[in-house]
Amino acid sequence: MSKLLVKPGAPDSDGRILKITPESAGWSFVGFEVFNIKAGETLTQGTGDQEACLVLLSGKGDVAVGAETWHDIGERMDIFEQIPPWAVYVPNDSEWTLKANTDVELAVCKAPGFGNHQARLIEPDPRKVSVRGEGANTRHIHDILPDWDENADSLLVVEVFTPSGNWSSYPPHKHSVDNLPEESILEETYYHRINPKQGFSFQRVYNDDRTLDETMAVEDGNVVMVPEGYHPVGAPYGYDLYYLNVMAGPKRVWKFKNDPDHEWMLNKK
Repeated sequence: MSKLLVKPGAPDSDGRILKITPESAGWSFVGFEVFNIKAGETLTQGTGDQEACLVLLSGKGDVAVGAETWHDIGERMDIFEQIPPWAVYVPNDSEWTLKANTDVELAVCKAPGFGNHQARLIEPDPRKVSVRGEGANTRHIHDILPDWDENADSLLVVEVFTPSGNWSSYPPHKHSVDNLPEESILEETYYHRINPKQGFSFQRVYNDDRTLDETMAVEDGNVVMVPEGYHPVGAPYGYDLYYLNVMAGPKRVWKFKNDPDHEWMLNKK
């Protein structure tokens, strides 16, 4: 199995099925966890020196951060309802608690925090919904914590729905070099969900000199880690693909470079 592919495990005592840390990934910035929390159960975590974005992938719950509580947030009961999620931003050196009012699938996105922002509810926002690409390259974007929303220290979070038979993160692009304003350095995780769940997707991660070149068959619930390089994704016919992206790096800006071998298609008439 590729060293870039992480598969879920049996739930631990907190309902955690996935955990990626900078130490386990061999990088410096991005952490990512997924929890399946049963209705009526609670989960509490401290953020330490990291900020967090709690994304309710499905289900409803009450979220408390310090003296602030947001009641019964969440809307979709299944990711593939394809409506934008509810989320909560939690700064570093804070404690948060989620009480599940229904079964909840929760993603916890982490990156270094510097105490510049307050905890807040991130509601669905029509300005953060868009369509990217055309034809078999069409995908549907829900920005959750984009770089034009300055209320985070490091984190960038977005989810993408790619229809059956389409490509995504395509033409291949990378963000591996500190060369602003053309390109920024960002580590990235892809949390894949597939409908129907017995399906699979494909993701390739490669760099220019091919010292990194991995192609993976990715199943429902898997995470692909992208430390560098280009990282296109394909959804086979019959299976819709969802993925949640978490990005972070030394600068909180998303600037990417397309693979010059494939950039021609963007200029095709």
